[in-house]
Amino acid sequence: MRSVFRHLGALFALTGMVSLAGCADHGETTGASTASGAGFPLTIQNCGRAVTVDAPPRRAVSLNQGSTEILLSLGLADRMVGTATWTDPVRADLAEANAKVPRLADNKPSLEVVLDAEPDFVSASFGGTLGTGGVADRDRFDQLGVPNYLSPTDCEGRTSSVNADGGRTEPLRIDSVYTEIRQLATIFDVKDRGETLIASLQRRLDAATTATKNAGVSLAFWFSDIRTPYMAGCCGSSGIIASAIGASNVFADTTDEWPQVSWESVADRDPYALVLADLSRRTIDGDALDSKIAFLQSHPVTQRMAAVRENRFVVVNGADMNPSLRTVDGVEKVAAALAQWGPVR
Repeated sequence: MRSVFRHLGALFALTGMVSLAGCADHGETTGASTASGAGFPLTIQNCGRAVTVDAPPRRAVSLNQGSTEILLSLGLADRMVGTATWTDPVRADLAEANAKVPRLADNKPSLEVVLDAEPDFVSASFGGTLGTGGVADRDRFDQLGVPNYLSPTDCEGRTSSVNADGGRTEPLRIDSVYTEIRQLATIFDVKDRGETLIASLQRRLDAATTATKNAGVSLAFWFSDIRTPYMAGCCGSSGIIASAIGASNVFADTTDEWPQVSWESVADRDPYALVLADLSRRTIDGDALDSKIAFLQSHPVTQRMAAVRENRFVVVNGADMNPSLRTVDGVEKVAAALAQWGPVR
């Protein structure tokens, strides 16, 4: 506790670090050259707020796996002092770097635990983590003088509060992920690394989409929960995956990002294949892949579906269904599975 209170005192002395202003422009970046480095202090517009950092962060904490993997992909492990809220193992190519960063919690850490790491910057993928009911809301971090950043994928085009599994006014676009990468790279003063990462993702996405012909293929994306499953609606990361490979989502008629539906409705829509998230977390029934498949093959409604009878299951990680650089992983995995099965007759 003593270290927490020492940190609180230091943070209150830094309350001038963050400037707040309501602004709808999510992509603008401004800066001025100072002794702390060219282009700093730096101000970016992020989810309706102006966030100012005096210098590139040296002690960052990322509160969600998606944000963590972006920072690791930018080569910033040496400037990270904590990660949290994991659904899956880290990407294999990031495992070595990730092992150097303390894991504060597998799920949401307490504010006290985060502050004990003495962060000078906090990032998150979801407002449910960096917001009311999460680790702390953004105003609280502002009061403590800790600049904080929320992924634009969780605030742009939303009809309800962020991370509420509510609707979107427009489909999520991969460009929002690129914006997140570009802004974080700017904040950490590694712009070239950000552009290199974006270019790599674009090449992978182009390769996966140009090699697939999936007109007429319908998919259902099952994230978790057995009794009333969370199936992807039209407009989140799964929408990017389906549209990228030329397939359709059988629940594209709902703008809710993760509507809970009945198994009867899934069977009625009769998807050609089921995209199943294999979550390493074990918090509710239907997180694990084996529990999903066992249920589908034993339930009197689902066992009659052609996709179940013919084992047309596409396995992805839970993180692949969340908006992040892992969305491209999801595109590649679904495209590869459909290519293996051949054209739909």
